[in-house]
Amino acid sequence: MPVRLIVRTFSELCVTVGTVIVLFVVYVMFWTGVKAADASDGQIDRLQDTWAHSPLPTATTSTPPAPEAYEPGRPFAVMYVPRFGKDWDWPVLEGTRTETLQKGLGHYEGTARLGETGNFSVAGHRRTYGDPFKDFPKLRPGDAVVLTDGATWFTYRIAGRPHRTVPSDTGVIDDVPRKAGFDGPGRYLTLTTCEPEWGSSHRLIVWAHLDATQPVEDGKPRALSG
Repeated sequence: MPVRLIVRTFSELCVTVGTVIVLFVVYVMFWTGVKAADASDGQIDRLQDTWAHSPLPTATTSTPPAPEAYEPGRPFAVMYVPRFGKDWDWPVLEGTRTETLQKGLGHYEGTARLGETGNFSVAGHRRTYGDPFKDFPKLRPGDAVVLTDGATWFTYRIAGRPHRTVPSDTGVIDDVPRKAGFDGPGRYLTLTTCEPEWGSSHRLIVWAHLDATQPVEDGKPRALSG
């Protein structure tokens, strides 16, 4: 009798643990993606609504207004990476806190603003919360990374294949990231994500340089319309 009770109790425990594991896997692989999709769509909708009610600069403007500071946790741009698919678009928010990266991509505070001289640096999840950078290893030299802030399109071109490093290698987001092969000031972009795909012991990095800009009223850049 005691043996049977022990076996039955152990079996029930295994079933319970198995159920918990399955539910956790469903949460990680499915539910976080649903939450991220809703959150990112909401961020993009908020941006587009703001842009729709903001007057575009005109030729008669003598002095352009000073750029507004990026607010922590709030979106300020949308990123497109054609290599990841024609429907791939994600909001870029200020900061890389956990709750921020659950809503979209995160701009490293203290790095350059979009399009400015320096290194505009952005982090994103490889897996969970929508898997925005799931296909990160597919990036190749010459690939376009396009962003808009509602007034201007910015097209960056990737300089090399993804570089693998450790989380403590903060030099990858320096104003002039030397490991990218850049040897002087410029308008650079850095993208970072976790490596391996389901881990975080390392990081994958790509660097890019600003290739072109154009006003939004001129239509989409060639990288998106081709």
